Amino acid sequence: MSRISIITIYILGLFSTFSFAQDFKAEIEKFREEYKAEFLKSKFSPLKQEDFEYLRFYEPNPKFRVECTFVATKNGKPFELPTSSGETKTYVKFGELTFQLDGKKHTLAVYKSPEMQQIPHYRDYLFIPFKDLTNGKESYGGGRYIDLRMRQLDKDKVILDFNKSYNPYCAFSEEYSCPIPPKENHLTIAIEAGEKNYGKSH
Repeated sequence: MSRISIITIYILGLFSTFSFAQDFKAEIEKFREEYKAEFLKSKFSPLKQEDFEYLRFYEPNPKFRVECTFVATKNGKPFELPTSSGETKTYVKFGELTFQLDGKKHTLAVYKSPEMQQIPHYRDYLFIPFKDLTNGKESYGGGRYIDLRMRQLDKDKVILDFNKSYNPYCAFSEEYSCPIPPKENHLTIAIEAGEKNYGKSH
């Protein structure tokens, strides 16, 4: 292969990497703007427009956009998941996602809510509450959440983007009842991606 060909391949590789980084950052920024907009639509929202200046996020990091292997749970039965208020909410284990991060294998359970499935817009909604080593330090102590849709799990591979993890309403106000991530979803690594601690005391 000629020197010119090698240089051309190198330049194309750099361009491709740069293009991906730009697209990735734009995708996360769009997600966060839509996330903020949802607070203004809901009458149950804990935040108003003026509170947005206290929202904190990690810089978008493609390291925490991981490919997972999905295994469905057969005959999952309803169970009661404790919440921050001492009440419980009913969920069904839908499956498990396994992925590699920092050279180690990790697993997160995926749940569905029978109650949410009664609402047309949320019929294929899936829920991943999790904790990691940033909780109580840079991120909310009660854990964070990630949403998926059933259509994303048509195959046994799915992309899980921790940059899209967000805080439960309890991070903003103690008036809410938020599901507590179960022990099987306690990660032994620091997920330095997604939403950080809310910057305003409550």
